[in-house]
Amino acid sequence: MSSIGKSTDAAAAIALPAAPADAGAPHANEAQDRFLKLLVTQLKNQDPLNPMDNAQITSQMAQISTVSGIEKLNATLQGMASSYSANQSLQATAMIGHSVFVPGSALQLHDGMAQGGIDLPQAADKVVVSVRDGSGRILHQVDLGPQAAGVLGFQWDGATDSGATAVSGSYSFSVEAQQGGTKIEAIALALGLVGGVKQGKDGVLLNLNGMGSVALSAVKQVM
Repeated sequence: MSSIGKSTDAAAAIALPAAPADAGAPHANEAQDRFLKLLVTQLKNQDPLNPMDNAQITSQMAQISTVSGIEKLNATLQGMASSYSANQSLQATAMIGHSVFVPGSALQLHDGMAQGGIDLPQAADKVVVSVRDGSGRILHQVDLGPQAAGVLGFQWDGATDSGATAVSGSYSFSVEAQQGGTKIEAIALALGLVGGVKQGKDGVLLNLNGMGSVALSAVKQVM
């Protein structure tokens, strides 16, 4: 009878083996098979005078069902995430050849024309753009006046405040915005041309010519 007593104690100790974080349906099925084999073995060897507690059996069955359900849910969510990511990549390819505004202060002057953008979180009664050279020296300032909240663009023809004309090349700009004398944290936006799309570990990335890769989610406006 001592061996039967041990099997009764083991009934309370049945535990589902921990599955790896990336486990799929096969892992859940294997765990179910092992659990059921153990349970059947214990039922066969239980002490008729001291049978297994129905509450324990029910609890253990609930555990295996819960883990199995979680495994299936994880597999479903992973499949949905992969499908969503693939769909995003497909949609992003339509942006190839288009210019986009993304956070940044770069300004490219080419043939007397440069374009930049500003993202205003709220309306402003004064917006000033300062164009700077490579050393950070201000070449030109322009007051854009009152502007509504949202994304707006501006152009620079290369003219400087000294009356000279800047040569083609790379420049930068900064933005100062105010509303009723209070400063607004305006975001400078650089204009980049989408040359390609790739899938990164954090999602879809756009390859912007001369600017590197940026996340699709960083795009503020497509031109």
